[in-house]
Amino acid sequence: MVKQTLRILQVSTVDMRGGAEKVAWDLFTAYRDRGCGSWLAVGETLSNDPDVLLIPNLELRGSWIRFWWKIFPNSSSLTGWRRRTAKSLRDLAISLAEPGRALDILRGREDFRFLGTGRLLTLTSKLPHIVHCHNLHGGYFDLRMLSWMSQQVPVILTLHDEWLLTGHCAHSFLCEKWKTGCGQCPDLSIYPAIRRDASDYNWRRKKEIYARSRLYIATPSRWLMNKVEQSMLSPAIVNTRVIPNARGRRRPATARRRAGRPVSGRPAGRAGLSGVLLHQEARAALHIPQQTKVLLSTGVMMKQNIWKDYSTLRSSVALAAKRLSGENLLLIVLGEDAPVERVDKLEIRFVPYQKDPTTVARYYQAADVYVHAARADTAPISISEAMGCGTPVVATAVGGIPEQVEDARTGFLVPLGNAEALASRITQLLLDEALKRSMGMQAAKSARYRFNFDQQVDGYLNWYEEIIRDTKAGNSRKSVYALSNPI
Repeated sequence: MVKQTLRILQVSTVDMRGGAEKVAWDLFTAYRDRGCGSWLAVGETLSNDPDVLLIPNLELRGSWIRFWWKIFPNSSSLTGWRRRTAKSLRDLAISLAEPGRALDILRGREDFRFLGTGRLLTLTSKLPHIVHCHNLHGGYFDLRMLSWMSQQVPVILTLHDEWLLTGHCAHSFLCEKWKTGCGQCPDLSIYPAIRRDASDYNWRRKKEIYARSRLYIATPSRWLMNKVEQSMLSPAIVNTRVIPNARGRRRPATARRRAGRPVSGRPAGRAGLSGVLLHQEARAALHIPQQTKVLLSTGVMMKQNIWKDYSTLRSSVALAAKRLSGENLLLIVLGEDAPVERVDKLEIRFVPYQKDPTTVARYYQAADVYVHAARADTAPISISEAMGCGTPVVATAVGGIPEQVEDARTGFLVPLGNAEALASRITQLLLDEALKRSMGMQAAKSARYRFNFDQQVDGYLNWYEEIIRDTKAGNSRKSVYALSNPI
């Protein structure tokens, strides 16, 4: 049983968003509901939750910087050329006020000058027992503070991408220089982009930071953990866990009933009556014709997203449409705001990012097949969500995706960039109702047992307790709870 007095401080880029930020938010709220002391320290706040703590980076910068951020905080009120002009003026003013930072950025050096990181452990009323960090890129965290922080309290890093292992990129694709030392980077534009090739410097600086740190590492896939074990992060590791991302936090029964979900929280396969009814109700709510063949794909800014493979997705869907003997085919791209595209019987409908989880669930329930064409991915929550809704998946076999999709059982895996293979599997499922129902049932069953949210929460909480117990028993730190200010 987890002690109710356990104090957990998580660190994330922003409080409410998709992907890694959603993982941190769901864990944060679940810990609190279980009686733990739970806080979420972020670089940017979008909610009014009292336990979300803004890392005080801005207030520790000069008055000139604060003035320009007050005049132009985040561009949200401006559009077009006005937004670009205002941002350029702010960036120029900030560069003049902080020439050292500006010079580092011009040189291609990753920016770690975020003084608020030094106050992380003073943001809560009592020192946390555990600091659990998620994505540390995004312009808010001083990575150099990991060494000091890991001497104060146990620090867990959950990697959601490869940034901590490389000289700048969040995914290395086919490049393997990160294993021995970056430099002569093949693509400086990969997020987070750098202006000049300082990837060797960035890689060596991270290596030096890790050499002075003691860290607990978690990943959502064995694929990513294998990379961690081959990287310069490996010497800093005290212990590791592979804890899969869950398919989203389960809401109370009344909320699920209102959303048209089974009260038990167990998504029914399409072979069941409840699954058929959910499918029909979701289509009615989204104004999708019942007889239309529907494919779903998700991704923020799908057309420009370098992790996704929209060109292969579009080509494969166009091929599938030609093989459906004149039937209407609808591809819904969730997370992109763009005009509708139509080619003969094919319609590609773009839907902007949706915050409401009930609406998102309806899209998964309304689809016949979930299609995930990617160039790089760690363990996408969208695949787990689709499976949990009883929707079979056709996905590219990259990254950690083969650990989620059991080929020919809960969906199909296809080679990277192969539009023909993707189209073939999509068509196979759309034309074989029995196969689609069977895979949907197996997908729902697999998600229920492998991507269960309570299981994810228990996995982390039990690990926290083990870490604290072992730390105290081994006396591995001279003063685990003694806090000194490093600045």
